[in-house]
Amino acid sequence: MAAKTKVVVIYYSATGITYQLAKAVCEAAGDAGAEVRLRKVRELAPDEAIRSNSGWHAHHLETQEVPEAQPDDLDWADVVILGSPTRYGLVAAQLKQFIDTTGPLWAKGVLANKVYSAFTSTATSHGGQETTLTSLFSVFYHWGGIVVTPGYTDPSQFVAGNPYGASHTSNNGEIAPDSNALGAAALTARRAVQIGTALKAGMAA
Repeated sequence: MAAKTKVVVIYYSATGITYQLAKAVCEAAGDAGAEVRLRKVRELAPDEAIRSNSGWHAHHLETQEVPEAQPDDLDWADVVILGSPTRYGLVAAQLKQFIDTTGPLWAKGVLANKVYSAFTSTATSHGGQETTLTSLFSVFYHWGGIVVTPGYTDPSQFVAGNPYGASHTSNNGEIAPDSNALGAAALTARRAVQIGTALKAGMAA
C-alpha cells in the first residue's frame, strides 16, 4: 500500500480570517487522503500591539495550541500550502520571516520537486490578493517547486473568481470566509494533493 501524501499547511493570521481558510484547506486535504500538518508561523508583533486589538488578542489565545512551523516541516512534506493575509500587496512579515529561515534546506535542494500552493485574504476588494499569491509563487520558483493552482477547473471558480488560489475579502475582519471562499480553499487543497500524489508516485517509479 502506497504511503500517504504528506501535506503541511503553514499560515499566518492575526484575527483569524486566514486561519479559517487554513482549516478548510487542512480538512479538504485530509478528505483527499493526505496526512496533514497545520502549522502557524511565529508572531513578531509585541504583546502590547496584540492586546490593543480585541480580535487579534482573542485569536492569539485561541490558537496557542497550534504548533509553530519549523523548516523541518517543509522537509517532511510532499505538498506545501502557504497562507497569509495581504500586507500592502505582499505576504505578512511573519510568514516572510519564516521563509527567510529556509536557506539551508534550499541550499541542499530538499525543497525542490514538491508541490506548492497558496491562499490569502484581504481587508478590501482588490486589496492585493493576486500579487500576494504570485509573490509566494516566486518563492516556490526559487525553491524548484511545482506550483499548482485551482485555476478554473471547477464551475465554482467562475463564482470565486481567483484562479491563482483561494482568497477572501473580509471587510477589515468583519466578514468570515463564506462558502465560495471555503470552497475555493478546498479545491486548492484537492488539486495540490492530486498532483502531489501523482508526482510522488511517478518519481518513486
